[in-house]
Amino acid sequence: MLYYIKKYPLSLLIILAVVYLSFFKPPQTEMDSIPGIDKVVHVCMYLGMSGMLWLEFVRAHRKDAGRVRVWHAWVGAALCPVLFSGVVELLQEYCTTYRGGDWLDFAANTTGVLLASLVGRFVLMRRRG
Repeated sequence: MLYYIKKYPLSLLIILAVVYLSFFKPPQTEMDSIPGIDKVVHVCMYLGMSGMLWLEFVRAHRKDAGRVRVWHAWVGAALCPVLFSGVVELLQEYCTTYRGGDWLDFAANTTGVLLASLVGRFVLMRRRG
């Protein structure tokens, strides 16, 4: 566990921020009247989480770039955030009274992860030469 704290400190902070943002009771604001703003926020949260995981993966393995198994990055920076977002949506639906799980939120989360993974993959390919 200490290994992951040392190698991925910013990613872990972003994951904690996403957990907090996913479960706190948001106040009513004028922004609520903007259609789709919730989905934009979901894309941004998971783009940031997955993007930071990709960046820290590239940074952590910069010395051994030729020997790194790229599927590790795909699992850690793409598959895990998608599964994480699914679990968060289920927990919101079944464990809170003020939040509800939503398939469109899950789709927005997955879109953010896919965008970050596309960018991350190109960065990783560039670093590997």
